[in-house]
Amino acid sequence: MITKQDAEQGENSLQEEIREPLVQQHKDSADEEDQRDKSSKGHQWMVYLSTFVAVCGSYAFGACSGYSSPTESAIKEDLSLSLAQYSLFGSILTFGAMIGAITIGPIADFIGRKGAMRISSAFCVAGWLAIYFAEGALALDIGRLATGYGMGAFSYVVPVFIAEIAPKNLRGGLITLNQVMIAAGVSVSFIIGTLITWRALALSGLIPCAIVLLGLFLIPESPRWLAKVGKEKEFESALQKLRGKDNDISQEAAEIQDYIDTLQRLPKAKILDLFQRRYLHSVIIGVGLMVCQQLGGINGICFYATSIFESAGFPSNIGTIIYACIQVPITALGAPFIDKVGRKPLLLVSASGLVLGCLLTAISFYLKVHGIALDASPILTVTGILVYIGSFGIGMGAVPWVVMSEIFPINIKGVAGGLATLVNWFIAWLVSYTYNYLMTWSSYGTFILYGAINALAIVFIVKVVPETKGRTLEQIQAAING
Repeated sequence: MITKQDAEQGENSLQEEIREPLVQQHKDSADEEDQRDKSSKGHQWMVYLSTFVAVCGSYAFGACSGYSSPTESAIKEDLSLSLAQYSLFGSILTFGAMIGAITIGPIADFIGRKGAMRISSAFCVAGWLAIYFAEGALALDIGRLATGYGMGAFSYVVPVFIAEIAPKNLRGGLITLNQVMIAAGVSVSFIIGTLITWRALALSGLIPCAIVLLGLFLIPESPRWLAKVGKEKEFESALQKLRGKDNDISQEAAEIQDYIDTLQRLPKAKILDLFQRRYLHSVIIGVGLMVCQQLGGINGICFYATSIFESAGFPSNIGTIIYACIQVPITALGAPFIDKVGRKPLLLVSASGLVLGCLLTAISFYLKVHGIALDASPILTVTGILVYIGSFGIGMGAVPWVVMSEIFPINIKGVAGGLATLVNWFIAWLVSYTYNYLMTWSSYGTFILYGAINALAIVFIVKVVPETKGRTLEQIQAAING
């Protein structure tokens, strides 16, 4: 009879099998890996093409998120919607995203990362067409729910796909493009939404979806997923395409295959299995970073930036344009640093900037409420919001998705990634729903609260989050879950 102690010893030995060869191999062959990275730099065009196709899904995400802000008055007027009806239209996006987050992980594990991106794009296309042809609130809400599903699905599958195809020396920077393109989608929607009709803006949302659907025919599937489902020939072919036909992939293929073969001996993970000791550390890191990202107030500030500027006495149209213009370049600024400086330093710098931005905004509202230095209040508000948005873009916006895509072993990646994405969207809804109530309670108190949460995030990052720069996915996962 197998005792509980025997089972635990067997489980521990499996973890040792995963960890020890990889750690030893990392030490013994660091020079060889560095040389291989350098020699393959000229053969990465398929990695870049695959990343471009995937991050068009991220742009579609941003277009969905940014659609409701510039179109509010036009849609309400054309379709005779009440404020309550339009509020439902705006907020139902996050419910669709939560459904997408719950379901897309298992779907991506079952039909592959490319299949999951096709489904995400199809939901976005259906949603945009429903919005374009809408003549009343029901069709509008159905379309918004569908685009929300696609948005939530893309938020999980895009960083996972990029992490699984990219070499370790490019992985962080390429995944960061996910957040850059989300910011680009939001900013473009904000700007062109003031120039074209709301129906035309809905049609423009079809463009990135079409690029994804067509581009998926040109790029390979994730080699790690192919290895996981036992498609050995397709696995080697996909890896060879990604690394270049002249590159030797034997060592990398062996590392991936050995790791997955060992993982296959572990029982298939279910949602409750994530809370077992061997996976708990990675779950805490992944879910904790998503909580830190959203609970610090980003969705309240993003969704209601116009009203924040108005409340502070600053011209809302100028503030919104400045917001849109700085979002993309600041987010892009983090991309080249994430693989040089590392994930953890960027998170710490970003979280510190979030605290500063919240404090500046809180001070501005405090001065206004108490009638002190009224001329300084609008400038402080704009400065605080821009510091907040810039700080979020350079680290906290992108890095949690990078780390989430790296830390989960492939046998639990679908379930664990779905859980982390679901938590992200739930907290996003919670913050956006409670923002107006908090501002009614106390304008400066709201930003003090957000600042305190971001300060706690700094503690979490220092104590819990590991540095994953310059390590293969197998080495990261073996070290965390060993």
